[in-house]
Amino acid sequence: MADPSAEPLDDRWRQTHLGRLLGHALRRFDARVLQLMARSAEAPLALSNLAAREQVGAAHVHLTRHLSPAGDRLTALAARAGMTKQSMAALVDQCEAWGLVVREADPHDARARTVRYTPLGLSWREAFRQAVAQAEAEFRAEVGAEVATVVALGLEAYAGADGALA
Repeated sequence: MADPSAEPLDDRWRQTHLGRLLGHALRRFDARVLQLMARSAEAPLALSNLAAREQVGAAHVHLTRHLSPAGDRLTALAARAGMTKQSMAALVDQCEAWGLVVREADPHDARARTVRYTPLGLSWREAFRQAVAQAEAEFRAEVGAEVATVVALGLEAYAGADGALA
């Protein structure tokens, strides 16, 4: 019987498993979205400059993905984004300092505050929407329409299976 420790280990799986590939794809996609936003005519100039200097990161994109146009309570926003309330509060603080969002009294609960986009934040959100559309179009062009459709359907089914897309 051969000594198992003498056999070379096949470690390729660590570099090519689905989770790693998804992570790389997400980082590449988010980086492209930020790059497009840095050059966007829709994005407010100060925020485009922040994106160009890489001061805006994936966390800011994460907030933009999850904050509804009507606004949200911080706890609901954090839960939807899969972040702790403390981490989301720090992110909202920074976005508030940049003029993207504002905290207002919740009309349904005097103890609660609602995070809402400012007019500047709505411009940022529109620039984000356009950048995502462009990055998706580039993905489709790179891998082909059929592959892009299958990937999108597969990811939607996989992510939605646990209610994550709700």
